[in-house]
Amino acid sequence: MSHDIDLPDLTERRVQTEDLLQGHFLRVVRDTVALPSGAQSYREYCIHPGAVMIIPLLDETSAANPTVLMERQYRYPVASHLIEFPAGKLDPNEDLLHCAQRELMEETGYRAQYWAHLGCIHPCIAYSTERIDIWLARGLTQGQQSLDADEFLTLLPMSVTALQDHFLRGELTDAKTVSGLTWLEHYLAGRVQVQWLDAAGKVFP
Repeated sequence: MSHDIDLPDLTERRVQTEDLLQGHFLRVVRDTVALPSGAQSYREYCIHPGAVMIIPLLDETSAANPTVLMERQYRYPVASHLIEFPAGKLDPNEDLLHCAQRELMEETGYRAQYWAHLGCIHPCIAYSTERIDIWLARGLTQGQQSLDADEFLTLLPMSVTALQDHFLRGELTDAKTVSGLTWLEHYLAGRVQVQWLDAAGKVFP
């Protein structure tokens, strides 16, 4: 954004908070806020612990069109089977890289030798504090999944081109996965420079 434009301060300031719901991991609150105009209004939103998403490069034989490891699972709120990158929420005080490694192993059974942080997204800015950090993983080795008792998913190795085709047909609608595909496309095109880390979190040359 250009710094030459004099932008107004549109900050809304919290006056008080009311708890509406405390769920298993989501907390819903209603804040009274002071608006830039001086009036007051209300904002209802979910407080989310944060999450990670992993883009696992399963086969890098083709630099321009590698195979990535996707998941297909049923998402109850939208009553649909969706194709997604592996992802999961942070545990309290958990390191982002550790969370990414844990979620990849638990959901897919795979471990990765090398990791790179691509960026982050806020998928539901109007009603949630959720932030998802996006990680790229390569050097994968297969192990054993460790799914939760109520977690069911199918692993789908897909080429990037096949994933793009799903998007263009309107079959890829998960917002974090669409964002991850965009990051991946820029990385493969050489427009994103990353710092690779080994599994211990140390910089890899």
